[in-house]
Amino acid sequence: MKLSVLTVPYHSLTLEETLIKLEAMGVQAVELGAGGYPGSDHLDVKGIIEDDAIAKATLELAAKHNIEIGAIACHGNPVHPNAETAKSFHDQFVDGVLVAEKLGVDTVVTFSGCPGDHPGAKLPNWVTCAWPTDFQEVLDYQWNEVLIPYWKETVKFAKAHGVTKIALEMHPGFAVYNTATLLKLRAAVGEVIGANFDPSHLFWQGIEPVAAIKALKGAIYHFHAKDTKIDAQNTAVNGVLDTGSYGSLADRSWLFRTVGYGHGMSDWKDMISTLKTVGYDGLISIEHEDALMSIDEGMQKAVECLKEAIIFESPTTMWWA
Repeated sequence: MKLSVLTVPYHSLTLEETLIKLEAMGVQAVELGAGGYPGSDHLDVKGIIEDDAIAKATLELAAKHNIEIGAIACHGNPVHPNAETAKSFHDQFVDGVLVAEKLGVDTVVTFSGCPGDHPGAKLPNWVTCAWPTDFQEVLDYQWNEVLIPYWKETVKFAKAHGVTKIALEMHPGFAVYNTATLLKLRAAVGEVIGANFDPSHLFWQGIEPVAAIKALKGAIYHFHAKDTKIDAQNTAVNGVLDTGSYGSLADRSWLFRTVGYGHGMSDWKDMISTLKTVGYDGLISIEHEDALMSIDEGMQKAVECLKEAIIFESPTTMWWA
């Protein structure tokens, strides 16, 4: 396993300034945004696609600071019911795949997207319950007429350009948001589809990450290290389907926190050990979205926690067995 960082929080710095900062923290790899919601502040996307010299210089810059470019992030909603919006996200994802190809990266991290509820819809419609039966009709349309056909074609393109792992972040608001929906799309589309396992989005749904990791054995392609703190009192009153502002810190049922501030070291060690058990040995990539901490402090505390939790080396032979 390698300690990694999604560099988006340092968007105001150059790539080299960011790498210098992360190298000093002991970070081993980076996940770089190439479009969509993460933006592309640290990558010259068109330049890398069109000019091998720019791609080479980007790789050399990372190597200079002893950091690997391990994944490309390009989250968006390419199945948005607004055709213009969908095309923009799709085109950015295509560029993300081409950037990954140029940089020798096989993993692109994104969202599944969420369609509308019928062909004439203007906005996405995320279904959260099974009844009334209208919702089943919405799901049938979203999955069978939009989502599965889109990803079948997109997977073909990704494979043709060396991207063998599309790591879908299981995130409420999108069609793939939990273990069952990830496995459903993977079964329909193929094994290029896998999970970006972000426990922060699972904690507030009431999902136990260790159990989900076991259920996703062989299908985990990336890991976002981000925590969530559940406010027991607010949750007792309003439940976890919280649509309040992220800025209303005292009123929310849950908050994104840096690693170790939502769940203890034991939980993080259990997650890391279970990842190792099911065969995942890739990046553990910090995603900093803690509203109570500065970027540097939140990042540093996550690094310190993960340095203790991550199993960096391969196991020895079991001489005791």
